[in-house]
Amino acid sequence: MNPHLDDTIVAVSTPPGRGGIGVVRLAGEQAIAIARQLLRTSAGKEVEFHAGRAVFALVIDADSGERIDEAIVTYFQAPHSYTGEDIVEISAHGSPVILRYVVEQAMNRGARLAEPGEFTMRAFLNGRIDLTQAEAVRDLIDSQTLFQAKAAAQQLNGALSKRIQPIKADLMNLIATLEAGVDFAEDDVAVLPDEEIIGRIDPIVESLEKLSQSIAYGKLVHQGVTLAIVGRPNVGKSSLFNRLVERDHAIVTATPGTTRDLVSETVSLGGIPVKLIDTAGLRESQDEAEKIGIEKSYSALADADIVLVVSDASAPNFQEQNPWDRTLIQDSRAIYVQNKIDLLSQTPAFIKEDNKQIHVRTSALRDEGIKELRAHIIQMLSGESSQQEPGFLTNERQSHATRDALIAMKTARTAVHDRLPHEVLLLDLYAGLKALDSLTGQTSTDDILQLIFAGFCIGK
Repeated sequence: MNPHLDDTIVAVSTPPGRGGIGVVRLAGEQAIAIARQLLRTSAGKEVEFHAGRAVFALVIDADSGERIDEAIVTYFQAPHSYTGEDIVEISAHGSPVILRYVVEQAMNRGARLAEPGEFTMRAFLNGRIDLTQAEAVRDLIDSQTLFQAKAAAQQLNGALSKRIQPIKADLMNLIATLEAGVDFAEDDVAVLPDEEIIGRIDPIVESLEKLSQSIAYGKLVHQGVTLAIVGRPNVGKSSLFNRLVERDHAIVTATPGTTRDLVSETVSLGGIPVKLIDTAGLRESQDEAEKIGIEKSYSALADADIVLVVSDASAPNFQEQNPWDRTLIQDSRAIYVQNKIDLLSQTPAFIKEDNKQIHVRTSALRDEGIKELRAHIIQMLSGESSQQEPGFLTNERQSHATRDALIAMKTARTAVHDRLPHEVLLLDLYAGLKALDSLTGQTSTDDILQLIFAGFCIGK
């Protein structure tokens, strides 16, 4: 990726394909000059650009002056634009032919085609956003649920940066105090005693440990979870699957062994993307196709984050007949579902505790207990999220940087206990500071920037 900021870039910022509106974005010193050559007022005059105002204009053939399209043009003046540069956005009709023509004409007049993520990269390089906020832009674009979008918007507003800021400030204050003691030792400047140094390192370590643990919640929000529905044949797994996805996706018959392959669908539960997997019934089988399906079921069971263990509540002594079920429900990932309660003479409570295990009783046929089942799945998904601080780690790069900072601070604490010279202690503290800087982007290398912004779409 070209990190230079002295050229003007152009790209289509709306998704590929046809639509009512398509946006061409120009950013850089020559954005207005180039746009003037491509646009005219309805009276045939040059368009006047006013910061923050949208104006009507005609897209013309810059060579012949022939009218091609109508557009709404918006000018964002530096340094108060997305990238910190002059930006002109041309909102024309969403014909790929027209949009491509505008881009080509802009390139013929000095603009360069933007690379993936280059607009956001310029925003970062110009100090408009930090690296965690840049990553939040991508998360916001990729969000599949409203909950994900809200979480990404919080990050874009600097929630993670604000959480890191006091940790970094405490570390910098400690470094400054120790540096003064080293530099002015001959002038009798007071040096912190070991107990006070430890007392200032420990809160930083504690904050970094909590921040490091937040990656689990961040992955849950942004990547979602996998939920496998398992059990014996003909206990209603596919019917439950259809109820949870709210449409008839899996085939349902009274014949055991109907499902012979994995059937999956992603739904939103509590704002978290959940990939539901309907599996083949677990039993001994001589049928080759069914055996393959059962093998896939065991594989899905091993990989799932949550498991619905389904049994037929109407079967005589169903718990005693299924020791495998009783073993599986001890798994912390499992929710034990007793289905087909519509066949019982008395309908028991939908949710009950049995030896500290929650059993959810349902009738997929009558849609009974499904609401309670969804609520319990959401409860498992949320966990401690209600106590989650604003600002959390969302990807491995952030997690790795936080772990590096935490390791450096623990090493520094060990150096104090070992009574090593403060010059050595400062090396560890500076290593921790550098790791925190890389988290927000102050010390990011070109290689890291390339990896981050290459994952963006062109025009963003």
